[in-house]
Amino acid sequence: MSHSVRTHLGVEVAAYDKAIRRFIPGYDVMLSVAAEQVAAARPRRVLDLGAGTGALSQAVLERAALDGFAPTATLLDVDGEMIDQARVRLVRFADRIGFLQQSYHDPLPCCDAAVASLALHHVPLMSEKRRLYKRVFNALPAGGIFVNADAVMPADDARQAATYDRWAAHMVAQGVARERAFEHFAEWADEDTYHPMEEELVAVHAAGFHAECAWREGPMAVVVGRKLNPGRQFADAVVEERA
Repeated sequence: MSHSVRTHLGVEVAAYDKAIRRFIPGYDVMLSVAAEQVAAARPRRVLDLGAGTGALSQAVLERAALDGFAPTATLLDVDGEMIDQARVRLVRFADRIGFLQQSYHDPLPCCDAAVASLALHHVPLMSEKRRLYKRVFNALPAGGIFVNADAVMPADDARQAATYDRWAAHMVAQGVARERAFEHFAEWADEDTYHPMEEELVAVHAAGFHAECAWREGPMAVVVGRKLNPGRQFADAVVEERA
């Protein structure tokens, strides 16, 4: 699988962090929520899938420091330019980070937390996503966590149109012409697929996780999958059966 941010978004890699805030509503809040969810699990090893410039890894490592622990992080991305940018961004964490230039469809290293931000929408088919989520599940121990911060889109045409209108309104507020905003959506559709929230939660659950939506703003959401230990899963099943 090949992907270039320079080609896909039409921005220089060095300008990505500024551009992404122009494109994505609630971007900083989304990263903060994702980092908070990860930190609550206190993982020793974090795997960032499609890590880009390392913004989510930075948020996770900084939040962990505030909570008094210091995990390692492995940043995985197929785009070498993005990895180079992430190395610069995370230089102060250099003794605790590693980089893998590969696809998230390749075998994944073991970890305690797997995270992704604006990366997994490049998987076009839900059947492929289900297989990916299962590989993530298998890479985690009991008690591990999977956090995916990404775009979702309603299946219903009217709700979908309203969501795109809301997304475009954010971009207009950032100085992007409304017509250009919808041109961006059309351009991104060549590589991006946004599934409904309900389908995402079902797919995460089908992989074996306890799935939930931790945050949502317009088209953006943070989906969390928790790999419960067998005893907890049994206990939850008993409670649900008795309810």
